[in-house]
Amino acid sequence: MPRGSTAPGPRNRDRPDSGREVSAVVLAGGRATRMDGADKGLVAFRGRPLAARICAALRPQVAEVMINANRNRERYRQFGHRVIADRLTGHQGPLAGMHAALLAAEHPWLLTIPCDGPFVAADYAARMRAAAAAAAVPLAVAHDGARAQPVYSLIHRDLADSLERFLRSGGRKIDLWHGQHAFATVDFSADQDLFTNINTPQQLAGLEAAGRPGAAR
Repeated sequence: MPRGSTAPGPRNRDRPDSGREVSAVVLAGGRATRMDGADKGLVAFRGRPLAARICAALRPQVAEVMINANRNRERYRQFGHRVIADRLTGHQGPLAGMHAALLAAEHPWLLTIPCDGPFVAADYAARMRAAAAAAAVPLAVAHDGARAQPVYSLIHRDLADSLERFLRSGGRKIDLWHGQHAFATVDFSADQDLFTNINTPQQLAGLEAAGRPGAAR
């Protein structure tokens, strides 16, 4: 069921019925203060940079993959995808990366994912698309069974202006912006690996040692 306030849904011609209408962005624009200053998207996991692993997992699911990065952009370009920086200054968090990607995307829908989650469900995009199309809403948000995971979202480009207004007003919390719009909640409670993320060197070492499975290998 859609959640949030009433808002017009996407135009029928823009319904996300297949990956042809969807761009994706890997959000790697943060400061990674808990990773001892290392750029998280470039940190190696199982011998491969996190962002490169995620891009490879997303590529079969969508029409376009982008990377949002505010530093080391030349290194990110080596992964073979377009790299975009925040358009708003001041490191305003993941919403700023979503805003930049909505403006840069070649397709009407934007799938978002953080750069620090190495396990990407093979049907992540398809399930988000299906939920948004079924509810005829401009936004879908993943849910882990206990709480929403707002960085994992599918956003229609019609919401770009709303997001810019929210950011310019000082808003930073993703869930508060989501609450301004009708949205579909997508149940990923059976896919907890999707929400496994790496924020610290200790978490990286522990996950490497655990050898957990995942779609992005």
